[in-house]
Amino acid sequence: MAHIPDNPLILIDGSSYLYRAFHAYPSTMSNGDIPTNAVYGVINMIRSMMRQYPSDRIAVVFDAKGKTFRDEMYAEYKAHRPPMPDELRCQIEPLHKIIRSMGLPLLAIEGVEADDVIGTIAMQAANAGVPVLISTGDKDMAQLVNDNVTLINTMTNVVMDREGVVEKFGIPPELIIDYLALMGDKVDNIPGVPGVGEKTATALLQGIGGLEALYQNLDKIADLGFRGSKTMAKKLEDNKDNAWLSYQLATIKLDVELEDTLDTLVKRPADREDLIQLYGQLTFKSWLNELLESPEGSPEMNQASDAAAVTMDTSAVNIDRSRYQTVLNEADFMAWLDKLKDADLFAFDTETDGLDYMTANLVGVSFAITEGEAAYVPVAHDYMDAPEQLERDWVLAQLKPILEDEDCHKVGQNLKFDMSILARYDIELRGIAHDTMLASYVYDSVGGRHDMDSLALRFLQHSCISFEQIAGKGKNQLTFNQIDLEQAGVYAAEDADVTLRLHHRLMENLEQNETLLKIYQDIEVPLVPVLSRMERTGVHIDDMRLNVQSQEIAQRLEELESKAFEIAGESFNLSSPKQLQQIFFEKMGLPVVKKTPSGTPSTNEEVLQELALDYPLPKVILEYRGLAKLKSTYTDKLPKMINPVTGRVHTSYHQAVTATGRLSSTDPNLQNIPVRNEEGRRIRQAFVTEPGWKIVAIDYSQIELRIMAHLSGDQSLLDAFQQGKDIHAATAAEILGIPLEQVSGEQRRRAKAVNFGLIYGMSAFGLAKQLGIPRHEAQSYMEKYFERYPGVMQYMEDTRSQASEQGYVETLFGRRLHLPEIRSRNGMRRKAAERAAINAPMQGTAADIIKKAMLLVDSWIEQEGQGRVRLLMQVHDELVFEIQESSLTEIESKIQKLMESAATLRVPLVAEAGRGDSWEQAH
Repeated sequence: MAHIPDNPLILIDGSSYLYRAFHAYPSTMSNGDIPTNAVYGVINMIRSMMRQYPSDRIAVVFDAKGKTFRDEMYAEYKAHRPPMPDELRCQIEPLHKIIRSMGLPLLAIEGVEADDVIGTIAMQAANAGVPVLISTGDKDMAQLVNDNVTLINTMTNVVMDREGVVEKFGIPPELIIDYLALMGDKVDNIPGVPGVGEKTATALLQGIGGLEALYQNLDKIADLGFRGSKTMAKKLEDNKDNAWLSYQLATIKLDVELEDTLDTLVKRPADREDLIQLYGQLTFKSWLNELLESPEGSPEMNQASDAAAVTMDTSAVNIDRSRYQTVLNEADFMAWLDKLKDADLFAFDTETDGLDYMTANLVGVSFAITEGEAAYVPVAHDYMDAPEQLERDWVLAQLKPILEDEDCHKVGQNLKFDMSILARYDIELRGIAHDTMLASYVYDSVGGRHDMDSLALRFLQHSCISFEQIAGKGKNQLTFNQIDLEQAGVYAAEDADVTLRLHHRLMENLEQNETLLKIYQDIEVPLVPVLSRMERTGVHIDDMRLNVQSQEIAQRLEELESKAFEIAGESFNLSSPKQLQQIFFEKMGLPVVKKTPSGTPSTNEEVLQELALDYPLPKVILEYRGLAKLKSTYTDKLPKMINPVTGRVHTSYHQAVTATGRLSSTDPNLQNIPVRNEEGRRIRQAFVTEPGWKIVAIDYSQIELRIMAHLSGDQSLLDAFQQGKDIHAATAAEILGIPLEQVSGEQRRRAKAVNFGLIYGMSAFGLAKQLGIPRHEAQSYMEKYFERYPGVMQYMEDTRSQASEQGYVETLFGRRLHLPEIRSRNGMRRKAAERAAINAPMQGTAADIIKKAMLLVDSWIEQEGQGRVRLLMQVHDELVFEIQESSLTEIESKIQKLMESAATLRVPLVAEAGRGDSWEQAH
């Protein structure tokens, strides 16, 4: 690792930090008025930098508003970059205030970029013999490296001096501008030379030299022998102007006029009162408490040169990757195997050549037993110069007893994937004790993403090596088996090490709440093998039936398109919002219902639904969009997703995505197939089974209303369910004050809309729109409902109050559902959070119940039902099975009873079953 001199001039690329923090930290972070994720992320990285590299000399540099000299040089410069998102723009001012209040010089010079300001200061300091450390994630800055200037990528902790630049790019810093000029930059829209990528640029520069040397020696390029070398001279000649333009654009300016001097770029005393106010406004509670309780212990209040400050961060970790081992011989492997056998718990991870658990091949495995020590065992890296590797079958044969040992406890990150991969090699992973993804999810489902890289940033303040760093990105991205072992080994070992560290940190959090710990241990972790088995079982699809439906939908789409053209009086692209805006609002003069964030009239589905009540064209567009989505998402796509080996479609279920605890399904999404229209139901007709078996769908009857009755304790609701009444008819009878037998179909429909609408926080306006009745009539209907069900009204008021007071609500089993915007000063956001507060305990409790039911049913299948019943799908409140006809009645009845025993409510929990040759028949 490069040596960092004491007390360097630290130049922080604030603009580089800004976007990284915005995307790395949870978008849900907010103080109620504005998002705060970027502010938090940038300040967190600055604080970490100050602790790790103490120095009095420091500055934070940002891009200034407006165009720069490069825009004048090349009008298309950065033309493809989207404008800064509003949710980031609003964070700039408070971020700058905090940095200045920390006593740090902040620079933003108009007409140039942050790179140019940093480059100018760095060269001035280097010429004066002052060591410089530039903190950035921008590869362009490598051109600044010299004997006095070093780079550090704060996100990866990689320090780069001259040798580091050569190691990373294959060329010295003096050729980096030439390197960038040849390759161009799609992000900044620098043209470069077409056909020149990283390898070609390196080969040219190593073989001949910089741009000037290349154009003086075009005739020598063909002799370099790299792929495409024979035609490269012509490409360079044809693109000479672009190459030199790119060189100018990529060159960091080193003579920016600055008011600041090296003497002024020093840390000054922080303004404690301002920081207290700012941290309070932005709800950065831990930093605020740090200042209030021990101001001298925070980096803001310390002179950065005080080395003691380095030890103050108890949450950040410094990972020494040099202690990781790549295991390439039997002796080393057997030594690790002995360690694993003796360990109380070890972290385990697989590396594969793909993400499809049904087809991906195992490339290697990694382990960690103690923090900081980890190993990677490669078994299938296939590039030409790969060193000797252990044979995959031999490695798995040695590991199989440990991996299948229930008493040998493992922790992983998304172990469901690893379990499914191992199943392809006849290994059933047992002893799944912990999963860091699930621990984070249970701890706070909306606290941010639950992938390992995000968790490492959030809980360890550590930036993991990203897959793109070692594999590249886009269509040329390498698969893991193609990656150099030196890089692959560190990457894979870090996965295991970080997983173990995250486990320790997350369990500290979970163990502070016994109820959350119980949900994690008794529901989420045991569900992992259930979901893995269900995914691998898959479901049989009749592709011929879907192909016929696709053709019919295509014909209907043509008819709808012709009809739309006829109404509009011209042809247009029905999928183009811009053309729809022109037709709707300019040509036809339809009312503007809602505007997009950019101020143009919206044509989203909600707007179309409202306009469709009064105008024919939006109604046609709605039908067209719905059918087009069905066709592209299901009738066209599902046949292509049939696994050639199993002949079935295999979805992926995700435990750590929704806020409420519900499972979600992707690739394909089997939970969003419409059931309220004929075309959606026809798709379910294609979900079939083999001869001698039946599809059985068992779902909970009105489970969220039953949970509402239980939670609210409303006596009328409790009585209706306990007496087995039709709840919607009973509600209509209560509201209208008429006998149950006199309730009409229309009255029942309205009561049903109220029952379900209230669960989702529907307003009188929403109810009126849904039922097509005047708003005052809908308001009257709701008022009568609350008169007859006062317990429901009280529950809603208590829930809103409780949510506002504590910032979260809970399910019946204690799962916490955090509501970041429940105290927002923005009325719309606060109201949305209040609606979520009312619904979340019901939806979350329903999710917990169906998960508990899956555990009961799967346990019974494993013990008594194997070979006679298969669990195929989970769709919200419904489980779908294949059951042998010879055991149909017995097993169907058993599963119903198991599902009804999953929870005890104050009203009966009823599971209703349907059967047939297809899912549609069974539903």
